[in-house]
Amino acid sequence: MSLAAAVEVPSGRTPAVSSSILRVDCVTKRFGGVTAVREASLELKAGQVTSLIGPNGAGKTTLFNAITGCIPATCGKIVFQGKRHSAEIQSLRPDRITRLGIARTFQNIRLFSNLTVLDNVKIGFHPRTHANVFGAIFRTPWSRREERTIDCSARCYLEFCGLGGLECEIAGSLPYGNQRRLEIARALATGPNLLLLDEPAAGMNPSESRELLELIRKILASGVTVFLIEHDMRVIMTISDKIYVLDHGEIIASGTPVEIQNNPAVIEAYLGKSH
Repeated sequence: MSLAAAVEVPSGRTPAVSSSILRVDCVTKRFGGVTAVREASLELKAGQVTSLIGPNGAGKTTLFNAITGCIPATCGKIVFQGKRHSAEIQSLRPDRITRLGIARTFQNIRLFSNLTVLDNVKIGFHPRTHANVFGAIFRTPWSRREERTIDCSARCYLEFCGLGGLECEIAGSLPYGNQRRLEIARALATGPNLLLLDEPAAGMNPSESRELLELIRKILASGVTVFLIEHDMRVIMTISDKIYVLDHGEIIASGTPVEIQNNPAVIEAYLGKSH
């Protein structure tokens, strides 16, 4: 996809709804003698919100890290239906996975806090840029055009995420909720088909959580599939099409929000602990 096309935000081009966009087959991750994820299998359908829940330490972020290449899976297979073709990604570097069409946010916000809001989003375009050192040094017409396109597109992503008018603010000075939105805007700037959100509502007040739900709906409507880790059960039960439950590194249940709410194993392992 060209940067010019990215001006129309957002830019995901997912397969038809109900087709598989990601399949995790028997993925295990061990750290020495500790098994953080054990033979986890799940499938994400394009055009849906799939959520992953479980107690603290269940292995949710570890599974996200394996999917995005931040850590290698010990064994198992991860298949992603990318922008052009299907690919096994369990052994790929994070930058390769990003280029295929998977983006993510992190449990702990990872912004360039001393840079402006606009510059943070521009960084997200790196996987889609074509400028080289020669163009940057000599300011070639192509390089300048690409810079203008990136600037315009980044502003569009900020507007889409409710941050219009804050382009010149320093990222670290933003309120917490806006920093979360900025991280999502930067992830969207990579042009994903699939967006992984790791506890995006953590630390948000009820008003911010409602605004986050609306943003997730906008992202979904734009053609970007969402995979969500979240502890706020109101968010999970409101937005999810399908939920997987992880406990002690193992998938113990999957189903619709209603099915999960009424699953005895889930109530014992997770939901029951919050009441």
